[in-house]
Amino acid sequence: MEIKAHTVEATQVAEVISEDVVIKTPEDGLDLLGNLYYQGFDSIIINEKNVSPDFFDLKTGIAGEILQKFSNYRVGLAIIGDFSKYPGKSISDFIFESNKGRHINFVGSLPEALARLSKR
Repeated sequence: MEIKAHTVEATQVAEVISEDVVIKTPEDGLDLLGNLYYQGFDSIIINEKNVSPDFFDLKTGIAGEILQKFSNYRVGLAIIGDFSKYPGKSISDFIFESNKGRHINFVGSLPEALARLSKR
């Protein structure tokens, strides 16, 4: 796993770059959050391919637990990907509602992620 640092309008953003699934469990999400938070990052960008598909099955509770931790620590999160492959009203509504705010974002590109996280 590699971390690429971005600075956008005084916001320190960590971009997680990996070929592997980095977040499989809520504990993995908390470990990533803690490690990057203590390195001084305000926000984190991760690719959807680095997140277990179980995250997008809301019945597992993984997404809720992870996103609650990010909210508690006030660390922004952007997940980059094509979310149309996750059918279902629940996940669509979840993504829509998350994107209404500025804290947790589901976006299609790195520039979009950086723009959203810089406006928190």
